This record gives sequence, structure tokens and C-alpha cells, in this order.
Amino acid sequence: MALVQPSVPSRAPSSVPADTPRSGVVHVNSRHTARYTVIGNHLAQHRGLSLLAIGLAVHIQSLPAGARIGIKFLAARFPESEHRIAGALRELERHGYLARTRERLPGGRVVTRTVSYNQPGTHPHPDTRPHPDARTSPATAPATDPDPAPTPAPLPAPAPGRALAEPVSEEPAPEPPGRAAHVPLPEPATPDLDRHRVAVALLADLYRHEPRLLLAERDVRRLAPAVAAWLERGAAPDAVRRTLTAHLPEGLRHPAALLAHRLTALLPPPLPVRPRRPDPLQTCEACDRAFRAPEPGRCRGCPPGPAEAA
Repeated sequence: MALVQPSVPSRAPSSVPADTPRSGVVHVNSRHTARYTVIGNHLAQHRGLSLLAIGLAVHIQSLPAGARIGIKFLAARFPESEHRIAGALRELERHGYLARTRERLPGGRVVTRTVSYNQPGTHPHPDTRPHPDARTSPATAPATDPDPAPTPAPLPAPAPGRALAEPVSEEPAPEPPGRAAHVPLPEPATPDLDRHRVAVALLADLYRHEPRLLLAERDVRRLAPAVAAWLERGAAPDAVRRTLTAHLPEGLRHPAALLAHRLTALLPPPLPVRPRRPDPLQTCEACDRAFRAPEPGRCRGCPPGPAEAA
């Protein structure tokens, strides 16, 4: 009996390996030889962090030492708001992935130093990550824990004399309360007593909408001209109130200094000057010429009438 020799395979070969699971995610991995960051599963699969905090931690760990990670800088880089980014940074601090401390420079300026930890619980050490151009094999990278680790306890703040290994962010500290009184506040172009009364009432009533904005009488008198400048520029009292009470920082201790900053930095532009409409066309009662005037009468080339002469 002749042997059967088929010319085609019994079925088309599959591009999916035989050990592929029937459901769930399928990984297609490619070996990285440059520009990569090792992330532990304790971070990538952390059950106590939000997805935004995990993504923000991955982004921070991928940055070189000295990169800026201020809240405003990150908000300009990503579509999330400053409020959400600030909350994610606080999450990372609580779980030991970030430590932020205030430090006074030799010139007297106070800056915020940030240390990023790729493994919570470790001590600060110099950055040992490979240079982006280094040809390092991922096989030599330290092995990561395949299972998510339990939520670690928050790290204590570094000692005052300890040199921080990775100063990731430098942001100016908020203005101290004693210096806030010297900030030049906006003032209205023309004084208006009624507008000033509305401004005083708005400031005195802020604590009813936000209890942390209880102002002293002297602060109300000092800030009232700035609020009157907003009202003069067309801002409604409700709009001014929403701007002053929105997204207040946690642990607010000097509400008057914060309001002075917002009234100065967020001052709306002046209202555009509307062009004056020309006078309507009139017909001269003497020569029937057309001329512009607010009321009917005679043009400039004709002598005045009996009523005008009288």
C-alpha cells in the first residue's frame, strides 16, 4: 500500500504559544537594553494606592536625579489637576515611597527636598540607576518580589543633618505671615463706597462657606480694596467667593496670606473699553444738509434759529 504524503499541513500554524491561558491578559515581552526602569511588584500591584499614585510613582522613579516634580510642574505635564496630583503625592508619602522635607539654603531661601524610594523602608543612598545610554542587561537587575507586599508603615522624616540623596524637587516655600502684609495688593481705579461695602461683607461672610477662612477685622479692612478691584473689573461676588474658597490646602494656618496671594495672582483683566457710538444723522432745518448731532436742529454752516439765538 502506497504511503500518504500530504503537500500541505493539516492546519495553519498558530501565532499564539501552546501554553497561552484561555482567558486573561497575554504578555508579549521584548528585552530592554537601554532606557528602562525596574519597578517592584510591591508598587505595581499595591492594593493601598490609587492608580494615579502608582502611575505617578513609576514616573518619578524613571526620572534622573535632580528632576523637578513640583505639583505645578506635574500638572503642566499631565492632564490631572493640581488637587489630584497633590493627593497622589500624599498617598506616596503615607506608604513610604516619597519623603519631603523643608531645607533652608545658605542664602536664606527655603526649598522642599524630595527623596524617592523604589523600595519603602530603605535608607537614603546615592542614585545607582544605570545611565540612559548604558548597555545593561535586564538579567542583571535585582529580582522583584512576584507577590505584592503588605502595606508598609510610613517612613519618619529624615534627620535634619542628613544629606538627602536625591533632591528631586525645589519649590519656594509659601510666604510667611509676617511678610504677607507687605505684598502689594490690587486697588480699584476709582473709589466707590457701595462697592467697598460689598467687598467687606463678602470677606466677613467667607467663614460661613468655609470655616477655615475666619478673618480678623484688620485683615478684612486690608483685603477689602483688593476685592473691590475684582468687582470693579466685572467679577460677580459669587465668582470672587468661589475663587477664594476653592481647593484650600490642608493644614491652612494663615488664611489671610492665602487670600492676599489669590487676590493678587488671579486678578482678572480690566473690562474692555467700549467704543463710543457716533451721534445719529440729522437733517438741517435751514439747508436740508445731513449732519451728526444728538438732537435735530441746524448744521454748523447755518446761522442759529430763533429758538437757539434766544
